[in-house]
Amino acid sequence: MDRWTEIRTAYQVAKLGTVSAAAEEMGVHRATVIRRIDSLEEELGAKIFHRHKKGYAPTEVGDDLLNVARLTDDQFQQLLGRSKGLAAELSGDLIITSTDMLTNTLMPAIQRFQALHPGVVVRYLVGPNVARLEYGDAHIAIRTGPSQFAPDNIALPFVTVSSALYAHSDYIQKFGKPESVRDFGDHRFISRDRDEEQFGLFKWLKKYVPDENMIFRSADMNTKFSAIFSGLGIGFLPVFEARVRPELEEVMPSNRLWDVNFSVVTHVDLHRSAKVQAFLQCLREEGYLKSQKQFLEPRPNHAGFGAG
Repeated sequence: MDRWTEIRTAYQVAKLGTVSAAAEEMGVHRATVIRRIDSLEEELGAKIFHRHKKGYAPTEVGDDLLNVARLTDDQFQQLLGRSKGLAAELSGDLIITSTDMLTNTLMPAIQRFQALHPGVVVRYLVGPNVARLEYGDAHIAIRTGPSQFAPDNIALPFVTVSSALYAHSDYIQKFGKPESVRDFGDHRFISRDRDEEQFGLFKWLKKYVPDENMIFRSADMNTKFSAIFSGLGIGFLPVFEARVRPELEEVMPSNRLWDVNFSVVTHVDLHRSAKVQAFLQCLREEGYLKSQKQFLEPRPNHAGFGAG
């Protein structure tokens, strides 16, 4: 399919929101824009946009197509800058996807990046879905597990998060502290939905804690932390998080089986792009991307989730 003009036109409509804005940006008549979109939809056999009064919204097929277009446009701009020998000012979006466990950890690097490149909008995505880097869903993904090692991905060691079991002192005063896993049936536990398949520590918890003792579950990490901080039960916390909260008591010390190794993952096609390299440099300046065995520790001005 030789349809780059049509794809680029659709990309402009999606980015700007209306046919008129895309036509002005491309220097063509709006009828030309509509004709190109119609032609592309006929070629694909599916609608790219939902038409409504306020503009054009991509369909699911449109999202897939436009991700490819965004990836291609980024690569073209990278090529253009190299061919002209320019260190052009960065602009557009930088899309980062990560787990909510690392949100606060990444914020200093994001702040540093935006201070250096104010023309770039950072879109920070948190959720259970793995971004398809090959389709341009994200420029940078913070990942753990085998998905980071896809053939076209480049994975750089980021941090290892060490966790232990903790409870609030109010919980300990009311229910006591288990001496071993044999006592877990007499206690209340906090866990996360769907995490048993993602992190070894939650597999371990599921193995030793009866289902009826899992009294609170949440897919949101910060909500789970709040439940532990409120004294609802025993749960896993990153060691760096617990150390800044004197009201927490360690129930079981950290175990290497519970460590979670994170990598910064990029797609090979965009790894050398100016935006990606600029953000990786900010991570290095914040002290990351140096050692595969780097453990996440409390930072002097960045204590962690909800610390106060």
